Amino acid sequence: MSFLAQVRAVTAVGLSSVPARLGTSMVIVIGVGAVVAVLLGALALATGFTKAAARTGSPARAIVLSGDTEGDGGLPRESVVTILNAPGIRSSPGGEAIASAEMITFIGLRHPQTGLNASAAVRGVGPQAFTLRPEVKIIEGRAFARGARELIVGRALQLRLGNIVPGATIPMPNGDWTVTGVFESGGDAHESELMGDVDMLLDANRRNVFNSVTVALDGENGLERFTAALQGNPTLTARALREDEYFANASRAVSSLLMLVAGGIGGLMALGAVFAALNTMYTAVSTRSSEIATLRAIGFGPGAVAASVLIEALLLALAGALIGALITWFLLDGSNVSAMTGISPSQLTFGLRVDAGLIVTGLATAVVVAALGGSLAAVRAARIPVANALRMV
Repeated sequence: MSFLAQVRAVTAVGLSSVPARLGTSMVIVIGVGAVVAVLLGALALATGFTKAAARTGSPARAIVLSGDTEGDGGLPRESVVTILNAPGIRSSPGGEAIASAEMITFIGLRHPQTGLNASAAVRGVGPQAFTLRPEVKIIEGRAFARGARELIVGRALQLRLGNIVPGATIPMPNGDWTVTGVFESGGDAHESELMGDVDMLLDANRRNVFNSVTVALDGENGLERFTAALQGNPTLTARALREDEYFANASRAVSSLLMLVAGGIGGLMALGAVFAALNTMYTAVSTRSSEIATLRAIGFGPGAVAASVLIEALLLALAGALIGALITWFLLDGSNVSAMTGISPSQLTFGLRVDAGLIVTGLATAVVVAALGGSLAAVRAARIPVANALRMV
């Protein structure tokens, strides 16, 4: 009998006895299932945040700051005028600089379901904001009017809180403002904000400085010309960064932390599952020692016996992995969560996706757990002396 035929035969005998060992076998299934469910949940959170942060910003735009983030420092109006007249900025057909001097503030709201306090970022934008960011699309209602106490809400923020719809009012320092529309922006960080007229927001918050200026770059060397102009002006204490690089760098710490947590939790649980698989397969081998010795006595090789133990551990682990992946997909796929961005005190709301790539990661984890947990038991099974079977005669 060939080696593969021996493996199939011994594996079939082993699997046929699983119902009699169902309690111990379920240790592997449940253990690996829990590992995969927690690991995929943590990875879905980490990858969802990373993808949403990566979608924010464009290499065709630059952001000007006076501090490390938008929430730091301030740019007075005279500095904004100087920035908007710098070379390297793309102009509209009417000759205006395609740019937006902006401010950002944070308001306290209340979650309608939990009753807990929730914060939201409110971004004041300039007249060219929608030309500057063509990805911002009104999907419900209308845009806010310049000079009016009106706001539009990002789709992600609306999903998080649920009660911010056109016609709703938002409490601001100078009274209630009306929400006139809902916008999407490709799932980036701006979808977790409210937007309104920057001049009205400055007045409402009794401020006279902007937080940032975002500009559309003119051509491939637009950033170089623009940066050189800012650096060469002694009246400015501001720096320009490519917008996509700014958001990627600012969110990298949170992305790395989420990945580290996912790997740490998954690794610790996987280590526990390895020991559970090892104990389970050792028990299975001990229970089947006479059976295995008998198979050896009638001509089955030690390699076939060892392979059958590994295959049994692998099948049990994969069953647990599939159950864990299905549970995670059912509970998390398509749901929305929020996390601090690392860019400012605002929260980024993003969707969770348990896709094929994550499920493959879960299955690969199960294979590793089965290989580590079943290998020693497989070696032990291969070394069971044939005399054990002969003593039964």
